[in-house]
Amino acid sequence: MSAYGTSRHHHPSSFATSASVALFRRLAWEGTVPLEIRVDPKELPANSDRGLECYYIQAPRVSYLPLLMPELRRFLMDVVFDDAAARILKEEDWWFESEEGALLKWHWPIGLIYDNHTISASARASSAASIGTGAGTAPELQVTPLKLILHLASPPTEKLLLPPSAEACKQAFMGQLKEADFIRWGNTKRMTGLRKAEQDGIWEGIREHNFDDYWRVASKIVPTTVPATRPSSPPPSSSASAHARPPSSDPQNAQDRDGAYNVRSVPVRLYLPDGPVIQDLAPPILEDGTPNTLTRYLSTHLPLLFPSQGPAPDLAFPLVQGIILPPETEMGWLGACLAGADGWVNVCVGLLQ
Repeated sequence: MSAYGTSRHHHPSSFATSASVALFRRLAWEGTVPLEIRVDPKELPANSDRGLECYYIQAPRVSYLPLLMPELRRFLMDVVFDDAAARILKEEDWWFESEEGALLKWHWPIGLIYDNHTISASARASSAASIGTGAGTAPELQVTPLKLILHLASPPTEKLLLPPSAEACKQAFMGQLKEADFIRWGNTKRMTGLRKAEQDGIWEGIREHNFDDYWRVASKIVPTTVPATRPSSPPPSSSASAHARPPSSDPQNAQDRDGAYNVRSVPVRLYLPDGPVIQDLAPPILEDGTPNTLTRYLSTHLPLLFPSQGPAPDLAFPLVQGIILPPETEMGWLGACLAGADGWVNVCVGLLQ
């Protein structure tokens, strides 16, 4: 889990150039998390090799658990199960839970599942064994595999929103994209304007973990990344978008209208340890014309953990894409550079004390 966002404290918008935007987007895309997947020993078929029922993988953060099933099935069929078991086991009956026995939200990106587990562990820790801090420094997170239990039968259908299949996962993903589109622009015209082949293509980019295929379509619905555009400032002389858009009759106005600092709101959700998910509007520019920052957003919604007055105590930390972000990070920049593939900025709040 990277912490490259914590070692520098330059103003985030100073990085909002074409090269840096592409870099952050690719870093988020290429991020992986370690998983240890173990078949429930009570469900192993007869004649299975019980010494090899554990599978390790560096899973892409932007991927989903159902998309790991084909690779996992090949391993189990080739190494663990015999031919008789391979014939009777049905992949659609497989489901995951955490080592602690919590049913996993399979429609969440794998990176979000990992980060949510990290902050939940921070809340349960009775000492600084897994999270250590020093005066004025960011917490240091240890990277350890997330241990998952794979069940081979009897999925708890009453608790699962949808069957844990790749097709159901695709539908959930597209729904998240449309919701993020509405949060940003106040409508879903960009999403509904995509051709069927383009909508399928954006999901294939996720399935095949192909950055270029995904962004070929995603660049049509996410904000452009003009450096630090402000409503009160003159528009920049040239575009700094990492992914070109089709030309318009008024390129400069179109660029300003579709910029990261001109969306209605950044799609953002706050995740608390073993607690509720908070979702509220996060305008990139405040009413006084200043950029909305992560610390301002957190102090508004979680004032006890991130007080706005006086010296900030070391009570909690924000984790986005596995990165502990500096407090001055701008929300507009986050939405353009570190949103997940589904368009959402997922801020996991870990506890230090």
